[in-house]
Amino acid sequence: MAAAPIFFFDFGSPNAYLAHKVLPGIEARTGVKFDYRPALLGGIFKATGNQSPMVAFAGVPSKLAYEGKETERFIKRHGIQDYARNPHFPVNTLQIMRGAVAAETLGVFVPYVDAVYSAMWTQGLKMDDPAVIQSALTAAGLPSERLLALIADDAVKGKLIANTNDAVAKGVFGSPSFLVGNELFFGKDKLRDVEEEIAAQRAG
Repeated sequence: MAAAPIFFFDFGSPNAYLAHKVLPGIEARTGVKFDYRPALLGGIFKATGNQSPMVAFAGVPSKLAYEGKETERFIKRHGIQDYARNPHFPVNTLQIMRGAVAAETLGVFVPYVDAVYSAMWTQGLKMDDPAVIQSALTAAGLPSERLLALIADDAVKGKLIANTNDAVAKGVFGSPSFLVGNELFFGKDKLRDVEEEIAAQRAG
């Protein structure tokens, strides 16, 4: 396989968080590390005309109820213990997504992703409040002041825009999305297909 599989993610997607919890197992079984790629979901929606399920299916309560049941099944199947719905959902993720790019710049990307996902989907924090963001990053032992300062940097803003545009160019319309070679997969329910494609491409 020429390149690592890409995981296009936005912290605001609970399904992306649940996928994040499952990816280490896929990495262990395949020996392949995912390339986590922050891409702003709001920008993707705007570019593709897509909407969140809560908006798209607001008038179809049975569909939303079914999606909730599927989430429960996924959590049980994968033994995920620490997921909690965020009471502030939906959260504007622009600042924390820029923060992910800033964390790459500072070499703290992996602990940043873990800390922000925990804050969003375990602790249920309001992660579009700058004070809450700083507190969560500080509690995780991250350089919160430097990260928050970089969030306003034009290069950081530009990189997130570029990531988002690249995701759209590759066919991404939502999060979580996975690109294995040239094969695109959408949704946490496609992770088995993602793993099988990784194995097939490695064998090929």
